[in-house]
Amino acid sequence: MTAPRHDPPSNGSLKVQPGALRWGAILFTIAAGLMIWPMWQPLVLATWFAIFARPMMNRVSRITRGRHRAAAVLTVLLLLLVLVPVGLFVASLVSAAAELLQSLLKSKGGKSALEAIVSGGSADGHKFALSDFVPLTKEYGERAFGLATSIAGATATGILGIFVFVLAAYTFLAEGREVYNWIEAHLPIAPRNFSRYASAFAETGRGLAVGVGLTAVIQGLTATVAYLALGIPRAFVLGVLTAAVSLIPSVGTALVWGPVAVGLALTGHWGRAVIMVAIGIFVIGLVDNLLRPLLSRHGSVQLPMFVLLVAMFGGLATVGAWGLLLGPLLVRLAAEAVSIERDERVER
Repeated sequence: MTAPRHDPPSNGSLKVQPGALRWGAILFTIAAGLMIWPMWQPLVLATWFAIFARPMMNRVSRITRGRHRAAAVLTVLLLLLVLVPVGLFVASLVSAAAELLQSLLKSKGGKSALEAIVSGGSADGHKFALSDFVPLTKEYGERAFGLATSIAGATATGILGIFVFVLAAYTFLAEGREVYNWIEAHLPIAPRNFSRYASAFAETGRGLAVGVGLTAVIQGLTATVAYLALGIPRAFVLGVLTAAVSLIPSVGTALVWGPVAVGLALTGHWGRAVIMVAIGIFVIGLVDNLLRPLLSRHGSVQLPMFVLLVAMFGGLATVGAWGLLLGPLLVRLAAEAVSIERDERVER
């Protein structure tokens, strides 16, 4: 008696429905996106850095005779020349900002607050000291513990973000073209449309870094030098605030140097107050009027200034400080999506 034969199944029984494959790809892509989402900030920054550093990458690779060596050199330079100094500056800035905030909170009335801005301590002469934490800890022990836990968690997240940023920057520099080609080949988007999205992505990063960010940094540095020259305490904190409000049209930096000038006048320093007003109008303001259009030629976001500001402030209110980047990026990509859909409709 012979054993029964088991014929292989026909091709029809092995056929998988295209709908099942499509939904599987969608679900797994969404799951992967949720896993990667907490690290979107360093990944986006690393991608922009790789795009901006591409010309330098080509020059260095000819010297080092290899893309991976060139990527390693640029990544190390980024870490030593940018990340470490910025980290040290931010650490010192946070302490000075906390002291300024305490001075303003302890001020009695608007006049006292303005005087506190240009004085070394608060309006009542009290200066922040480490011993002030003792009664606060006794009174708000549970909150203090929660605050310490939050700070520790934020520090760990920041260190992890820096690690991801450095690793991604090296990978995108060394293998950026391969990564781009793989994404282009596997996304369900026509190559020409994907290229338009990629261009909008690069344009947003370049515009925020050059047209907006660099102008704000230069205005902040100019204001900081002025504050230091006039003997204003916490000049670095006020300089950072000046850079931040420079994004606001019309008034902009006057929201910071204006109260500084008023505070100088209220404390009897009329000469320095007049100088502060003159510097604010003819130096800091001139930097904005002349430098912003010049830098915008090299990098600008193709969005109206009103829409750009709303996107930045909306992102700030939605996801925090990183929303200043995410808001304009999403709005710019949305504008490009609408433009692509319009062009496709016209062609059809």
